Amino acid sequence: MSKSARWLFACTFVLAFMGSGRNADAGAEVNIGINIAPPPALVIPAPPPVMVIPETYIYFAPTVEVDILFYQDYWYRFHGGHWYRATVYNGKWIYVHPPRVPAALLRLPPNYRHVPPGHRRIPYADLKKHWRTWEKEKHWDKPDRREKRAHTKVKREHGERKGGGKGKH
Repeated sequence: MSKSARWLFACTFVLAFMGSGRNADAGAEVNIGINIAPPPALVIPAPPPVMVIPETYIYFAPTVEVDILFYQDYWYRFHGGHWYRATVYNGKWIYVHPPRVPAALLRLPPNYRHVPPGHRRIPYADLKKHWRTWEKEKHWDKPDRREKRAHTKVKREHGERKGGGKGKH
């Protein structure tokens, strides 16, 4: 084989090798170009109190007009057919891909804002401090929590005072 034939063979081999690497890289950078804009920013002047949604460990902010939900250390918001998540109640909302939306959020009853009497508003600071413990220890599932709320309601309806006696008639 002549010197020029060997040179041509070597160049062809190098070009073929370089071309196969470039094709592999091109396949790894596929972008379908769908951009989902975040929802409008929320202006909430102070950390909102929350209420636990019965039979869940999801909390909502009853004083905020837009539905924002707290679940496992994140705030969630449904807007324009998509779910978004933030680390703070008025924070930067980031799109959540459908398979990554917590199933508990998808199972919420449509009337979750209607909370039975006796449920109290939880200060934001208490939520941030205790949510993990409440969930771990099933705080809201304990019968004494439900009975205490119901008992308080009955006492109020019958005019009983804190000291146990009846009010003046």
